[in-house]
Amino acid sequence: MSTFHDTLRSLRVWDTDLPAFDPASAPGAPLELFRSWLVAAAEAGQAEPHTMALATVDTDGRPDVRTVMLHDADERGWHFASHATSAKGRQLAAVPQAALHFYWPVQGRQVRLRGRVTTASPEEAYADLHARTTGALAAALVGRQSEVLDSLDSLAAASDAAWARAEAEPDAESKTWTLYVLDPREVEFFQGDGRRRHIRLRYRRSAGACTTGGWARELLWP
Repeated sequence: MSTFHDTLRSLRVWDTDLPAFDPASAPGAPLELFRSWLVAAAEAGQAEPHTMALATVDTDGRPDVRTVMLHDADERGWHFASHATSAKGRQLAAVPQAALHFYWPVQGRQVRLRGRVTTASPEEAYADLHARTTGALAAALVGRQSEVLDSLDSLAAASDAAWARAEAEPDAESKTWTLYVLDPREVEFFQGDGRRRHIRLRYRRSAGACTTGGWARELLWP
């Protein structure tokens, strides 16, 4: 136990030079800033900057979270995909609200989003899946995500069969594969600071007069 606590208390964050961020120069809508931050994170050497935490709730209001991959970010929203029959798919069908969280420690940056989730068309879901790797298609063809697994041997057999099909039928369809789009109501950009003077800029959807493109901007205390 002491090793755990000693290690925990010895850990530091942002042991590097952090980039500057002037919120006054931020664009009027969050999409452009998000795209530039993701590219900057990748160029700074951040591993897997396109991964994000996806938080949902079930019908009893209990929260759930997992790491998923960002597939796109455009004027419609932030795109991700999964099986409609998975736990997250069932939760989103029942309560189509979610939160996303990106963390790029190499630059001390975070982005948080909350909003309503809709499903794209089956044609878009098909195109999304087949724009990815053979491994991604094989994983989708395995299916049964979140179901109870009786043994690792069963997984190996199903995976081998799915890989064989994906390689033989690159146009194979996974009927439950679904492309989701989160249309944010709020987007917060967090820039860490070594003196703990963190900068937090929040965009909120608003019909008010002091907005740009339907977004109100405000600074938050760290």
